[in-house]
Amino acid sequence: MEGAPVNVNEFQELPRKALPKMYYDYYSGGAEDEYTLKQNVEAFQGITILVDVSRINLSTTVLGYKISAPILVAPSAKHKWAHPEGEVATARAAAACDTIMILSYRSTCTIEEVASSCNAVRFFQCYVQNTRGEIYIYANIVQRAERCGYKAIFLTIDSPRLGRKEKDIKNKMVNPQLKNFEGLISTQDDGSNIEAFDANTAFDPLFLGRYRDIGWLRSITNLPVLLKGVLTAVEVGVDGIVVSNHGARQLDYAPPTISVLEEVVGAVKGKVPVLFDGGIRRGTDVLKALALGAQAVLIGRLAVYGLAAKGEYGVKRVIEMLRDELELTMALSGCPTLNHISRKHVRTKHERPRSML
Repeated sequence: MEGAPVNVNEFQELPRKALPKMYYDYYSGGAEDEYTLKQNVEAFQGITILVDVSRINLSTTVLGYKISAPILVAPSAKHKWAHPEGEVATARAAAACDTIMILSYRSTCTIEEVASSCNAVRFFQCYVQNTRGEIYIYANIVQRAERCGYKAIFLTIDSPRLGRKEKDIKNKMVNPQLKNFEGLISTQDDGSNIEAFDANTAFDPLFLGRYRDIGWLRSITNLPVLLKGVLTAVEVGVDGIVVSNHGARQLDYAPPTISVLEEVVGAVKGKVPVLFDGGIRRGTDVLKALALGAQAVLIGRLAVYGLAAKGEYGVKRVIEMLRDELELTMALSGCPTLNHISRKHVRTKHERPRSML
């Protein structure tokens, strides 16, 4: 196909031309000066890889579920802005690549629509609803996900308030009615007060940091619970951790996630799996994250860029490109399986050169 993207970075340019500026800015933008957004990507350039050659097997498991490569689709909102089929197309692409999609509870397709779209393992992401103590809304959505066969709950904990995304404000972005909330709460706005809209659908600030509340969440579901949005050492009382700064969409000048990954992995001490989210653009980036202790990585913007550019096929190609690049990187690094990737395969910019001989 003439002019087809040859790497995932090129997928970002296609939506820039295809989507209305407001929608493209929503997907691509970060908080305030977008410093952390840039650093999420640029921080990978300070880590180098030592090279050799071997044969490869990329498969792994996450929470006991086998996937073809350590690349999952991160939760991100409003996929119908990118493509009319929305999250259903993204789910089908993830299934075709034999990997796992984490559905955002701010999706523009319902929990049920995505569940019925294809036969695949899926996880579900949520916040705690902040609506005058109406916790039944939160319980309703979590239990619907469990009934529909989702296999884990990813609880986002970095949003006591939502970050200030100035591009969205300038564009007077109009939020759609989020279908998972139909009959529970109105999520429609006219673009005049996006901050009020976000405050009404954000994480409950009273919930933050109270690990006893994880017990309440466990009381309404039998699914494993993972915390998403961790950037520092944490008390482990859950089934997994996602190192994430919300794609640099919350606090600008927060540290790039790759720079804190090793600290979190060290604090967890292997008690639960640690996943990584933020700044992945190449297969080499995936290997760097794995070498620093992540079990797998999540991709958010890249999947949406693929969706906006070429629908289900675009998402599939994004995953395949990263998988192919990772395979080549592992071959050139002497890693026949993911278990062979270790800390000795990378060096950060703060470390002195050393030999593997």
